[in-house]
Order: sequence, then C-alpha cells, then structure tokens
Amino acid sequence: MADANRELPPHLKAQLNAQSYVGPATFGMRPMLSEPEQLDSWQPDVAVVGAPWDDSTTNRPGARFGPRALRASAYDPGTYHLDLGVEIFDHLDVVDYGDAVTSHGMWELSKAAIHERVSQVASRGIVPFIIGGDHSITWPAATAVAEHHGFGNVVMIHFDAHADTANILEGNLASHGTPMRRLIESGAIPGPNFLQVGLRGYWPGEEDQKWMRDNGLKHFMMQEFWERGVKEMIPEIIAAAKARASKVYISIDIDVLDPGFAPATGTPEPGGFAPIDLLRIVRQIVLETDVVGFDVMEVAPAYDHADITVNNAHRLIWEAFGAMAAKKRAAGLTANP
Repeated sequence: MADANRELPPHLKAQLNAQSYVGPATFGMRPMLSEPEQLDSWQPDVAVVGAPWDDSTTNRPGARFGPRALRASAYDPGTYHLDLGVEIFDHLDVVDYGDAVTSHGMWELSKAAIHERVSQVASRGIVPFIIGGDHSITWPAATAVAEHHGFGNVVMIHFDAHADTANILEGNLASHGTPMRRLIESGAIPGPNFLQVGLRGYWPGEEDQKWMRDNGLKHFMMQEFWERGVKEMIPEIIAAAKARASKVYISIDIDVLDPGFAPATGTPEPGGFAPIDLLRIVRQIVLETDVVGFDVMEVAPAYDHADITVNNAHRLIWEAFGAMAAKKRAAGLTANP
C-alpha cells in the first residue's frame, strides 16, 4: 500500500497539468522524485531514469543531451491511447526519477552511477525506463534489472541497426558498440536470451557474426521485415521471447528507425523502420510479455530537425506506457491516487 503522503504542492501540480512548455521539464510531465525513500512512499509502477552519458560514442557525440531533450522538447501528445481506448495514467503510475549523475570522461564512475540509479528502481519491483545517452548505458542498466530478477531469467529484445557485440573498439571495452557482448559475457543476459531486431547495413564483420552464432543470438534482420512484412513477424518475435525467459528487457537504439524519421543519432543507417511499424511492434510486445526494463538510447538532439527524433523516441515510450496501462485495466487495477 502506497504512503498517503503523495500530494503534490498545488502550484507544482498546476504546472504539471498545464501545457508541456509550462513548468519543470519532467518526462511526460510526471511528478519528479529524487530519493529512494520517495520511491518507497510513492510506490509507482514505472520510474524514468535519465543517463546523460555519450563518451563511448564512436561517431557523432551529443546523446548526453538526450534525456533533457526527451523531457523538454517532446510536445505533450495527450494521455488517452486512441487504439487501446485507455486513459494511460488512470491505470499506470509513472514518476520521473531524475538522472544518474555521470562524470564526463570517467566510465567506471559513470557506469556505477547508472547501475546504482537503475538498481534503486528495479530492486523495489518498479519498472525502470532509461533514457540515454549512448548505448553503453544498457550494460549497467540491464545488469541492474537482471540482478533483481536473476541472471538468465531475462530476455533482451534489442532494436538496433547494429548488433553492438564487438569485443573491443579502438581499445575500448565499453564502447557503445560493445555493450551486448559485455552483458552476455557477464551472464546477466546469456546469448541464447538475445533477440536482435532491425539489424542492417555493413557492420559488424564476419568475426563478430561468428561469435554471435556461436553464442546463440537470434536475429530478425531488416531484410526479413522487407521480404515478409511486419505483421507476420511480430508474433514470431513474441513467441521467441516467451520461449527463452519469462521477463523481458527492451532496448531501443533510435537508429533502428530510418534516418528520415530519426536523423538525430550518432550512427544513422539508411533502410530502417518507419515509426508506424515500430510503434506497433513495441506496443504488441509490451501487451503480450512481462516487460521489466526498457530503454531508448542514442538520441543526439543537436542533429534533429523540428524535434522529429525526440518525438519518435518519446512515443516509443508512450506506446509502452499505453500497453502497460491497458494490461492493468484488464486486471482491474488503477494507479495509486
């Protein structure tokens, strides 16, 4: 039972209920919490965590500004999901839990800070939604989730143009091109529990392809979506996830979208998903599986045009929220008052 001391000060509540350009920039204009004890009192379903780190980037930097942009620059789309017919926050309690305090140029300190912040959420049975930042963040974030649910008990559904399974890049074991290998090597999420969706382009090469085959990763290539169509493949992704583990972590590199829809990213790769498809893939996965962690990475707002990337990234999270709310409604549950 949540603590009764959840009432926001009247003027703060008024600002959060106003237009999205009014008041403090919290994700989705949700209440901001800063301390673990507040999570205990509030007992939300979801806590959004920012991870402003991009020092592991190989090409264009700037994703450190992603968390701020997703809070400040995504316009308020409303909270009633038209397709699901659900008022999201009547059933799903979401808070903004601020940022992990990263230290520029210092990976070990930043990795520890991200892990601690996500762990504070996951260890309380709250679902963390992490906004980045470059994709190296998924290493500590998904590890924190796996520690709570048990190593090997979580399946990773990784949306990306790139596999991010290199061993080392230019001497860096913690590059944004290596986090999935680090997760697999640690045992947090074993190779057979990895589903990678939307891969395309020209990297990585045969050495890493062989490593992935040897470690049991399953790929749903962009070429296959083009040949067979999205609707046919969604049930296969969901069935593959359910066959591997009971809990799901979804990690989305925004470059899985075609750069026509997501120009603001460090390593854009033509030939990706359109939002009309990716939004529905994410919605259906969340509706049909037990999602215990979720991240959206690699939004670098300096390269954006009219906030198109920011709004697409925001709506991917909004779709997940809508699906979670629909499931709670179906179970007869409402958000804490």
